[in-house]
Amino acid sequence: MADASGELTILSDINFTVQAGATLALVGASGSGKSTLLGLLAGLDTPSDGSVCIDGIDLYQLDEDGRAGLRKQRLGFVFQSFQLLPHLTALENVMLPLELRADARASTKAKAMLERVGLAQRLRHYPKFLSGGEQQRVALARAFVTEPPLLLADEPTGSLDAATGDAVIELMFRLNREQRSTLVLVTHDPAIAARCHRRITIHAGRITDDSGIDAIASGNDKAGAD
Repeated sequence: MADASGELTILSDINFTVQAGATLALVGASGSGKSTLLGLLAGLDTPSDGSVCIDGIDLYQLDEDGRAGLRKQRLGFVFQSFQLLPHLTALENVMLPLELRADARASTKAKAMLERVGLAQRLRHYPKFLSGGEQQRVALARAFVTEPPLLLADEPTGSLDAATGDAVIELMFRLNREQRSTLVLVTHDPAIAARCHRRITIHAGRITDDSGIDAIASGNDKAGAD
């Protein structure tokens, strides 16, 4: 990446593999490069060098349409700021990724997932009429409704109070276990990081600690960054 002063290196010498079914926390101080790394893992940003492989597919050997197609089929993403579409109801927000797949049961599946996250009575509400915790639960429902093999979460409780954040994290880990998906999350919270099988600490764009053991699910699918 370049700025007014020239080339700017945000991440360097990042190399790790995540086994299918594992939970991985990316931790570190603000500005260390955690969210940039998550964006690269999702194919939302483009690295100047290196590769990111999901199930053996190198994201950056694909064009933008190819990366979008892979995200649609294999990834779920939860943002700190929810990123709900304000002109869509809770139900319509959760239906959206299913409709992009031309799923004929989009409405039924979205209703069921919103019921799972405790929002059965809020289906027709627009985001501005939902609390922060309710909006994040809608975002979780949207991320999990397609049952993606890989879920990425960027500070999913960063905009919430402690009690609401705890409830959202409990829900996220429960859905993750039930769907046996791989979870990679960015967090500043050591208690959340401690719940993951593995923790990678990023400092000044480099890995300074990689602790814990991946949980390996059935199959050999892996996601990795190099």
